Amino acid sequence: MKKIINRFSSLLGASLQRRKLNKHLRENAVQGHPLSVMDDLVFKAMLTMNTEDSREALRCLVSACTRREVSDVRVLNNELNPARLDGKPVRLDVKASFNDGEVANLEMQVNKTDDDLKNRAAYYSAMLLSGQAERGQPYKNIKRVYQIFFLNCILFPQSQKLPRLYRFMEVEEHDHLTEVVEIIFYELPKLERLVKEYFEGKIGFENLSIEEKWCIFMRYRDDKQTESLIKELFREEGIMRAEKSLEKVSRNYKKFLRDMDRKKNEYERWVMLEAARKEGLEKGREEGQNGVLELMDQGWSSEKIKAYLKGKSE
Repeated sequence: MKKIINRFSSLLGASLQRRKLNKHLRENAVQGHPLSVMDDLVFKAMLTMNTEDSREALRCLVSACTRREVSDVRVLNNELNPARLDGKPVRLDVKASFNDGEVANLEMQVNKTDDDLKNRAAYYSAMLLSGQAERGQPYKNIKRVYQIFFLNCILFPQSQKLPRLYRFMEVEEHDHLTEVVEIIFYELPKLERLVKEYFEGKIGFENLSIEEKWCIFMRYRDDKQTESLIKELFREEGIMRAEKSLEKVSRNYKKFLRDMDRKKNEYERWVMLEAARKEGLEKGREEGQNGVLELMDQGWSSEKIKAYLKGKSE
């Protein structure tokens, strides 16, 4: 029964995600905004579509972030239910299981909010961890969870390190209590120095780590000034698959743009025709009024003019 409920929830979530994405694409088309991987809906679509390109992109990205060889990956239901009825529910961006049952959640955070992102990361990882525990299962069977945040803001200004990895450890001697939880932050604005050094010739493509390449792709994909570097990134299998997955999203977006252009052209044509119609009516009224005045000048009575106009209209 639990598997059936999870399957139903997964299908319902996928349908909701498609509707939200299509609504978002339509709104962007109306406003003329370009698509960006930094948008969490586009980010989610890139990694969770039911295509080989999307699955391979997710596998490669999870492998890069966890620094582990990932052989297979499966997208999971992104709803996390609280333990209490009045608990805070969570809807994740991309929740995936891989290899031996380990779980990763990948989140795209476009803007820095008034909320505490560090506490949010800890809360998400705790829910990922507690979601594994089933009655009768020993704690030693709990698999590692990874909470991964891609941030379009600076959360740790004291350091230029990318990424920042956190685990449970002793305060003074720094020995690990457990490695069952990893929280990873990628602060994408910190890439600016790295990209600048690349274009100044101070570092080469081979000097970039796979994590840095993924982050540059997501942050700078739509930047014309970095177009040559982005094309270099397509040499990486996973990034090339991610780009192919995005092309499918872009096709839907371009369709909405075409629809918007068609509706705009139809509206402009209607406005022109309506203006011409009103101009014609106004001209006709003027001509009619001038004709009546001429007849009155010739001494026609009002009854004779009415009869004449009635016969003319018939």
